[in-house]
Amino acid sequence: MTDIDERRHRAILQRIARRAMQERGLLPDFSREVIDELEGISWPATGDAISTRDLTDLPWCSIDNDDSLDLDQLTVAEPLPDGSVKVLVAIADVDALVRKESAIDDHARHNTTSVYTIAETFSMLPEKLSTDLTSLNFQSDRQAIVIEMVFALDGLLQRSALYHATVRNQAKLAYNSVAAWLQGQGSMPSAIASVNGLDENLRLQDRMAQNLKSLRHLHGALDLETIEARPIFDQDALKALERDTPNRAKDIIEDFMIAANGVTVRFLTTNRFPSLRRVLRSPERWQRIVDFASWRGESLPPEPDSRALEKFLLKQKHADPIGFPDLSLTIIKLIGRGEYVLNLPGKTPPGHFGLAVKAYTHSTAPNRRFPDLITQRLIKAVLSGDPVPYREAELRALAAHCTEKENDAEKVERRLQKSAAALLLESQIGQRFDAIVTGASNKGTWVRLLPLPVEGKLVSGCRGLDVGDRVQVDLIGTDVERGFIDFAKAGP
Repeated sequence: MTDIDERRHRAILQRIARRAMQERGLLPDFSREVIDELEGISWPATGDAISTRDLTDLPWCSIDNDDSLDLDQLTVAEPLPDGSVKVLVAIADVDALVRKESAIDDHARHNTTSVYTIAETFSMLPEKLSTDLTSLNFQSDRQAIVIEMVFALDGLLQRSALYHATVRNQAKLAYNSVAAWLQGQGSMPSAIASVNGLDENLRLQDRMAQNLKSLRHLHGALDLETIEARPIFDQDALKALERDTPNRAKDIIEDFMIAANGVTVRFLTTNRFPSLRRVLRSPERWQRIVDFASWRGESLPPEPDSRALEKFLLKQKHADPIGFPDLSLTIIKLIGRGEYVLNLPGKTPPGHFGLAVKAYTHSTAPNRRFPDLITQRLIKAVLSGDPVPYREAELRALAAHCTEKENDAEKVERRLQKSAAALLLESQIGQRFDAIVTGASNKGTWVRLLPLPVEGKLVSGCRGLDVGDRVQVDLIGTDVERGFIDFAKAGP
C-alpha cells in the first residue's frame, strides 16, 4: 500500500461510517434548527442555592478512556466510623440545558445514543454540550444529580439517597494508567499525586468495587469477556488494532454504575414513578447453552440458572483463558440482547439475567444515552415534586425505539470495526495466521486471529471444524467497503 493510500485511511473509514449511519436510519449530522438553538446556550447551568448542595471540595475524579471528552460521571468514597463506606456518584445534569422537546432533544431522541466508530464519533448531543457545558470537566463547577450509597464492607447496600449538588472534577484520569498503578504495574499518575488524599481515596474505591463485584458474582452475575479493538492511527494512517482488555479501573466505574443504576430504579419505584428498565430476560435458548456446556464435559440444570452458568464460565476461563473471549461471545449470542421496557408502579418487570439483579435502569450517562436522560428527568421531577414528565404511551414507545436504535448503533460500530480490520489486512493477503474457530453453522465458519483482534470467514477447509478449534489460516481476500475478510484453512 502506498503512502498516499495510508493518508486516506481515516477519510475512507469516515465515508463508510456515514453511509452505515444513514443505512440504519441514524442521523450523522445536526440540523440547522439544532445549530441555531445551540447558539443561544453559552454557559453551564447554575443551581438553586437553596436546594443544591455544594460538594465542590470533595476529591471527585473521572475515570474514562484516554481520549474521552464527554464526561458523564464522577466518583468519590469516604470511610465511615462504623466501618461502612459511603460512595458518591455524580451524574452530569444534562437536562438543565437540554430541554424536553427542544430541537437538540429531538435529535437525541431520534438517535438515542452516541455512536463510537473507529473512524468518527457521532455524538448524541452537540459537542459544545457533551464535551463542555454538560460535561463534568476538569476544574469546572457543574450541576449534577448525586447518588449517595452507603455499603457494608462486604458490598451490601445499607442506605441510599439522591439529591442535587454542585461538583468539581479534581482529576481527569484514564483507565489504563490508573489500572496499571492499582495493580502495581505502573507509577502513580501525576493527576492523582496532585490532589491531596486522592491516592487513598482511589484505593478505597478500588476495594469497594471489588467487594461489589464479588457480591454480584456470588448472586450469579456472569463473568463474560469479549475482545474489543481500539484503533491506532498515525495521523490519518491506520497502523494497528489493539485489544482493549478489562482492568481494575474499569471495574470501579462498572461496579459503581451498576450499583447507582439499581439505587436509581428503586428510588423511582419507592416514589411510585414509572421507570425505563434495562432488562436481559432469561435465555429462551437455554437448552442450547446446556448442550454447549455438555459438549465441553460440563452439566447445567434444565432451567435457566445464572449461578450455575457463572460457575461454568469461571471453570472455562481458568482452563482456557485465551479462548475464553470466544466462548463468552457464544454465550452472549445464546442469551440474547438486552432491551428497554417500561415499568409502572406496582408492576414487576423481568430482571437482568447477566447482572443477576432484579431492578436495573440506565441513568449514569445522559450525555451519551437518551434513556439516561429520560431517567434523569424522572428523578428531577421526584426531587422537585413535579408530575411525571412523560405520558405512559410515550414512555412505552420510547422504550421500544431506544432498543431498536441502540441495536442499530451497535451494528454501525461493528461494521466499522470490520472495515478497519479489512483495511489493515489488505496488504497482507497470502500471509498465514494462527486462529481459533468462533462460529460454525450452516451459514458458514468464522475464525478469529490470535495475534490480532480480527475476525473473518473461513471460505474453504471448513469440514470437521467446530467452535473452539485452533487452526492455521491463509488470508485470501478483503473487501474494505463491505467489511469482508476471507480466509482458507492452511494446508498440511
